[in-house]
Parts: sequence; structure tokens; C-alpha cells
Amino acid sequence: MKNNILILALLASIGLSACVTSGKKNERSEAKKPNIIYILADDAGYGDLSCYGQTKYQTPNIDRLAANGMKFTQHYSGSTVCAPSRSSLLTGQHTGHTPVRGNLEVKPEGQHPMPAASVTIAEVLKEAGYVTGAFGKWGLGFPGSEGDPNAQGFDEFYGYNCQRMAHRYYPSHVWHNDKKVIMPGNDWTKTQTYAQDLVQEQTLEFIETNKDKPFFAFIPVLIPHAELIVPGDSIFEKFDGLYEETAYIASEGADYGSDNLLIYKYCSQNKPRATFAAMMYRMDVYVGQIMAKLKELGLEENTIVMFASDNGPHEEGGADPDFFNSNGGLRGYKRDLYEGGIRSPFIVSWPGTIKAGSVSDHISSFWDVMPTCAELAGVQTPEEVDGISFLPELLGKEQPEHEYLYWEFHEKGGRLAVRMNQWKGVVYNVSKPKKTTFELFDLNADVAEENNIAEAQPEVVNKIKEILKSARTDSEIFKFSAGTLNGN
Repeated sequence: MKNNILILALLASIGLSACVTSGKKNERSEAKKPNIIYILADDAGYGDLSCYGQTKYQTPNIDRLAANGMKFTQHYSGSTVCAPSRSSLLTGQHTGHTPVRGNLEVKPEGQHPMPAASVTIAEVLKEAGYVTGAFGKWGLGFPGSEGDPNAQGFDEFYGYNCQRMAHRYYPSHVWHNDKKVIMPGNDWTKTQTYAQDLVQEQTLEFIETNKDKPFFAFIPVLIPHAELIVPGDSIFEKFDGLYEETAYIASEGADYGSDNLLIYKYCSQNKPRATFAAMMYRMDVYVGQIMAKLKELGLEENTIVMFASDNGPHEEGGADPDFFNSNGGLRGYKRDLYEGGIRSPFIVSWPGTIKAGSVSDHISSFWDVMPTCAELAGVQTPEEVDGISFLPELLGKEQPEHEYLYWEFHEKGGRLAVRMNQWKGVVYNVSKPKKTTFELFDLNADVAEENNIAEAQPEVVNKIKEILKSARTDSEIFKFSAGTLNGN
């Protein structure tokens, strides 16, 4: 898809009139199952959308989703990095149970596969008669493995199977199901085809093709994950020159055209701030195109659209999350289990069903999406799921609450976290007993997690430590020891 087509679509999407919605449920047939679209940004922080406080650029189409639906203020990603966050989302299990709990690489292309026995949202919805598609970045199993998207319930996949390849927006190829799709003009020296634009084209085609059937579209876009690069079109021109810039100079082997190019690295970028803003705006254009397509096909009132991010903001490739206040004033970034690393923007739009402009402080998480989708489709939620459907919250009904939320992270010395009501327990250096720390925060009074009150709340600390020791099951691949918790 050529960039000028993208710009024309931008103009059309910006011109969409706001949908008129109310708290009343629309008069759709109860037999008509709603289409479900789940859009997942990659490394967008809690503060990276203008409807969540971003001031240095705007995201008007995503803002319109919030204005026409419900904005959540206490929603959490499945993890603080890519693969386990996606595994948690798709299986409805937190990282103490979901099969993929870290980023494990496979050569030459792909990651450690989700096992065949896993039950995903796509498989549950297929049983309910949905057509299922995934478009963007996968990262849960190399091509042809048991973790391949086609083996995990998706009728169609188009995009990057491998997370390392997804570090590059101008790759040599992407995948359409089990077939390589060569990117025109991209040979690791030239940057002609921005692959995410082609992914978007396939996303819109999937919606068009399946307009007469219930469908589930999982759209894990690459943006704004590094590398920081974007076509030099009118979107970039909108931001070029707005910010004071410090060039990012990549290490050897990272730039296109380098001898022995290292694909997993990030290219140099002379204008990283303008590029980041342009990438976020480009993603907003994609959202606008999707909503325009639903409007064109008359599917708005029978399609529920969700938007979230897989973890907190990254600091790679010249990104400057502090300049953009990407974590929205929260503590931490990607790879942290403080709020800035795992609290996600989350918006759900369903015109005619969800009250327009509503805001929810319901404490929810990625593993709640599975039971919510199952309830929307009218099928049973798998027994091993950790989530709770938030459909009652969307419909203005009484909403069950979690006893706790749990996370574990296997890098950086091992990290654990629990959210229990207003309390947040954070453990760092779990695998290094002499350095293990335990912190407790009252998020009602201290959302920035500045004051560790563990000594003043021994009963709360003990409850959280019991959860930390009981919330997980052992994994042959992702081994983890929480034995140091007794003395800390």
C-alpha cells in the first residue's frame, strides 16, 4: 500500500463523525454475535495517548474510541515484555500459569513455541463460529511449529512471526500463513516498503471479506517498538522540526546497508522525537481506517473494538519516554513491574451498547480478555483461565472483582509483583537471595510508588508473600525460585 493511499485514508478517518451512543443496549438480534477487534500497540506507555494525557502530539482516532466507549484507568498488561504478555492475553492466564513466560529465541527465525495443548481466544471463538485472523507481530512460535498462529486457532495470519525480525520496519519478508511474502524493494540495503502498512492493508481486507460472518481480528501492530523509523511522508512532515533533537547513533552492524547486518539491532535516527510522534500518529491513522471500514460496511454497532498496549514504554533506539511522559507519571518502563512497566491504556468501544464517554476504575488485566470474549460469543470459558469477564462492567452491571493480580518476570535477576485491592507488592532480584528486595505500596495514596510502606503493614506483606508463593505453577522451560521470600 503506497503512502499516498495511507494519507488519503487519514483524511477520511479524521473526518468521521462521532457516533451517537447511549447507555441503552441497541436493538440488535440476540442471535447476532458481535464481531471482536482487539488492537495491541507494542511498547506504548500509559501516557502515550492524548486521551490519557499526552500533550506533545495527538491521537484523535483513538481518542474518538474513548469518547464513544469506555476508558479504563486500572488495566494491566500480561507482562512487561512482548512474548509473555501476548501469551497471557491469548490464554487468559497470568504469567504464573501461561506457557510462555519470557522471550526465548529460536534460530534462524522465531521464538519458543506455545504448546499445542494451549487453548487460545482464537480457538474458543472458532468453536463459537467465528472466523479468526491475526495481523502484525506474533512471537509465540516459529513458522511451522505448534506455536505457529495457524496451529493456535487463527484461520489467517499476516505479519511477522519473529520478534527479532519485527525490530525492522523494512524487512526482507513477512509471512502470510505458511508462505513467505517478499517485501518489494527491501533487501536490507534499501527501505522501500514499510511492512506495517501492508499488514494494515491485509487487516482491512480481512474485515471486508468477512463482513457477513462473525469475526475476531487480533491486530498486534509493531508501533511504537524500536527501531524508530517511518516513511518520510506528510505524517512525518507534520512533526518534523517540532522538537529539539539529539541524534541516535546505532552501534556497528545496525544500519541498513551495513556489512553483516544484525537484524535484532536498531538503526540510527537523526530525529528520534519527531519519528516517535509520527509513528504514534501513524498507528492512530490505522485505527481510524479500521473504524472507517466498519462504518462503511454497517458493522459499527455489532463490533466491539478494544485497544491496549503489551507493556510499558521502551527506551531503545533513541526513544525518549521521559520527554513524552510516556508512562503518564508512573514509575518504571518496559521490563519493570512497577506501574509504568505494566499499567496499560485500555479502551473498549461498542456504539449503542457501551455508554459513550464512560470511565472505569475496575482493576482488570490481559487475562480477563479471554473470558470476556467467551461471554460475548456465548460459550464456556476454559476452566484453567485466571481471568474474570469484564463484560458486566462494559454493560453497567455489577462487576466481580479479582482477589489479586500476579506477574513474574524472568530477566533482570527475576522480578515478581502482586496487586491486591489498593496494595501493590514488588519483589526484585528474586534469583539473587542476597540482593532480594520487597516493597509495598498503597496505590490509592501513592500511584507513583514512591513510598515503601512494607514495615508499617506486616499483615498485608504476609498475605502478598503467600500469594507470591502459591500463585504460580512450575515450568520446565521458565524455572523460577521464590524461596527467598520468607526472610524479606
